[in-house]
Amino acid sequence: MMQLFHDSSFACSKKITELYSTSFTLGIRALHPDFRDAIFGIYGFVRYADEIVDTFHDHDKKYLLDSFREDTWKALDGGISLNPVLHAFQLTVNKYQIDRKLIEAFLHSMEMDLYFADYKREHYDEYIYGSAEVVGLMCLKVFCNGEEEQYNQLVPAARSLGAAFQKVNFLRDMKSDYQDRGRVYFPQVDFSTFSEEMKRQIEEEIAADFEKAYEGIRQLPARSRFGVYLAYRYYLALFRKIRTTPAERVLEARIRVSNPRKLALYASSYLQHSVIGV
Repeated sequence: MMQLFHDSSFACSKKITELYSTSFTLGIRALHPDFRDAIFGIYGFVRYADEIVDTFHDHDKKYLLDSFREDTWKALDGGISLNPVLHAFQLTVNKYQIDRKLIEAFLHSMEMDLYFADYKREHYDEYIYGSAEVVGLMCLKVFCNGEEEQYNQLVPAARSLGAAFQKVNFLRDMKSDYQDRGRVYFPQVDFSTFSEEMKRQIEEEIAADFEKAYEGIRQLPARSRFGVYLAYRYYLALFRKIRTTPAERVLEARIRVSNPRKLALYASSYLQHSVIGV
């Protein structure tokens, strides 16, 4: 019967992923079945922590995040939680021996969102590492499945992919981040004077991250490569759409990749992966 509790916890994290992100859901489904629950477990955890600081404006966010952090450590130490999201996450962390320093770095970045609105360079780099790069490293732990030499070799690429995804999100969500949350993540960027030159500099940084990430994707184990490549293609398509959008338009609307376009990307990615292995 305990297995039923495990399964229902992972099902909860899967449903969270499906509701919040079409792109990541399709990417996870493209992984080998052995890895899907674990990655759903990671996504459910990071999604809920992010919701605390981004959405719960009528509640004490610091109290909720502190409680979430405390419950996370209890779940990891005890090997169980009545919170299905935390239970699925602790099963993943303990099975794949995910370093707790990565989890602490992530929760620290979530806490930074409670105090920082205008990120300077040092805080920006720290935030990117904790909010995105470590999530890539958690997933890499799953994909490498105990192969430490392979994991260590792919760490830089996994960090670059996480950074690229997060920075694209920042560009996509500039309007809501500023208007709804009062945040400007990119250093030395004034929302009121956001220019084509500022946008170009950010895009060059993101393009470099994508390039580094691609080389790592090609070296991933076969059972995880297509799913990660698919997520990469989705975000690259979004980035290219943002890149061809004027700066003032980026400030006015949230740029999206349509679901039909995502399905077309799935088909072309599958073909490319099957023929040349990305």
